[in-house]
Amino acid sequence: MIKPLKITVLMLALMALISGCYRGKTSKDQPIHLNPNMDIQPKYKAQSKSEFFIDGSTMRQPVEGTIARGGLREDNAYFRGRDGSGNFIKKNPVGLSEDGLNRGRERYGIYCAVCHGAVGDGRSIMVEKKYIPPPTFHQDRLRDMLDGEIFNIISNGIRNMPSYKNQIPVEDRWLIIQYLRALQKSQNARIDDIPESMREDLQ
Repeated sequence: MIKPLKITVLMLALMALISGCYRGKTSKDQPIHLNPNMDIQPKYKAQSKSEFFIDGSTMRQPVEGTIARGGLREDNAYFRGRDGSGNFIKKNPVGLSEDGLNRGRERYGIYCAVCHGAVGDGRSIMVEKKYIPPPTFHQDRLRDMLDGEIFNIISNGIRNMPSYKNQIPVEDRWLIIQYLRALQKSQNARIDDIPESMREDLQ
């Protein structure tokens, strides 16, 4: 009498032999479709013509008013530099920090210094190449300009300056403004702007 263990071993060996013999062999028989809905699915291909839709296009436009996730941008102050009435905001909505100021300095060096100069005085390599000189940031008009208005100029451009909204993310624009304010302070600082503990070193 054959023991169950031997039967099991023989069955496994037989299965391995059968599978080995037919692996890679072609067959004229139709494959077994346990769920044919998964094998045969009517569908449109990209850019193909549709007989169903009136405009004949298979690729549908988003529903009017559709906004991508995370793209609602309800915060007017942060995304547009304006308050609820449409006026430019006075104060930068991004909190001041050392890391943020360093980031603003870096971004300013990449995008702004080539025209406005390293210290914001409008003396830059572009001016040396006969480009129309931009105004200095150290004049009263620009020192008094609201942060929201500067943000709007960076975003949408003004006169010879192009828009940078596609190159510079929103937060980086605000950080550039923080660094710009630091530049203005550096060129127009008063003794009251310096902490008392540091004033003796300057006198």
